[in-house]
Amino acid sequence: MENRGLLFIPDISGFTRFVTETEISHSQMIIKELLEILINANELGLEVSEIEGDAILFYKFGDPPELESIYRQVEKMFRSFHQSLIAYDTRKYCQCKACLSAIDLSLKVITHYGEFTGYNVKQFSKLIGKDVIVAHQLLKNDIDDHEYWLVTKNLLQEHVLTGFADWMKWNTSVKQTESGEIPFHYTQLSQLKKELSPEPTPRFEIADKFKAISWSKEYDKDIITLFHATGNFNYRPQWREGVIKVEEVNHFLPRVGMRSRFVMKDGAEVIYSSSYFYQPDRIEFSETDEQKRNSTYYTLEKVGGKTRLTLDYYIRKSMGYRILFSLTKRRKMEVSFKKSLDNLVGLVRELRIPSAIQSSSAS
Repeated sequence: MENRGLLFIPDISGFTRFVTETEISHSQMIIKELLEILINANELGLEVSEIEGDAILFYKFGDPPELESIYRQVEKMFRSFHQSLIAYDTRKYCQCKACLSAIDLSLKVITHYGEFTGYNVKQFSKLIGKDVIVAHQLLKNDIDDHEYWLVTKNLLQEHVLTGFADWMKWNTSVKQTESGEIPFHYTQLSQLKKELSPEPTPRFEIADKFKAISWSKEYDKDIITLFHATGNFNYRPQWREGVIKVEEVNHFLPRVGMRSRFVMKDGAEVIYSSSYFYQPDRIEFSETDEQKRNSTYYTLEKVGGKTRLTLDYYIRKSMGYRILFSLTKRRKMEVSFKKSLDNLVGLVRELRIPSAIQSSSAS
């Protein structure tokens, strides 16, 4: 039995070049995060048929929604997609090619109405039908810029493509296929991106703080390797005294604002990545506990052919808290810092960072 419905495909433009010319692991994590953002931005009641690498095949059986509703869905996904990229670009830790070029990714959306049906293979739901093929064929077309919304004649029917936004201009084209011509209309969406601005970064640092401990050590290693050893949570249990493991709470890649759960011998606490600053010869980042009682600042500096790491431990500026810290925690923390910095010697000696990350971070 044939069914009719809407086919809606948001496709990440620049994906192929992105994964073939940059670090695979980070590019995959960025794409995964963006695909989840698109799914979370679904407000039209669309169903997910499958994720196709850089695109999502959404569908909705029944009469086509009003074009105004479809546009609002396109707008929501486009804005959410680029707002996320802008936020990551301003808060990212990593300086590899994948992370630096993520801001250049964009989004196009194909919308088509036609005949298709679904079938199940174990727990998977698949779509089949000539119009599913048509929708996929439209992903490859002669449109130069890759930030657009495409509407086929089947979906347009008697509706008029006006009234969505004052800046919107429509163009027409035809996709030539083996089964015939597919006429469509399209409009660029770049204006939506121009209207976006970086969201204010929430203040994660302690506003009024006191430096309680400072400890430094020099390492016979380059600054990028030392940064990965200290900033990558996967390595933290290997050198930081008392840390058993670090669990990710949100975000796939390190950035200001990410939260992680530090499991330690005497309990667990949630830590925010609260600041980050990068220059080729100096890298700074900090981590603050969720209650904003203490922060640890990491400063890495090139010193000749070596790199100096300084750990500064801050506590909330309160006379009572300072006295309590001095009486009960200071000595223990000083011993912990010294052991941690000593533990780091073996890790950085063995750690090897891919040359692609080294070169892109140094650029």
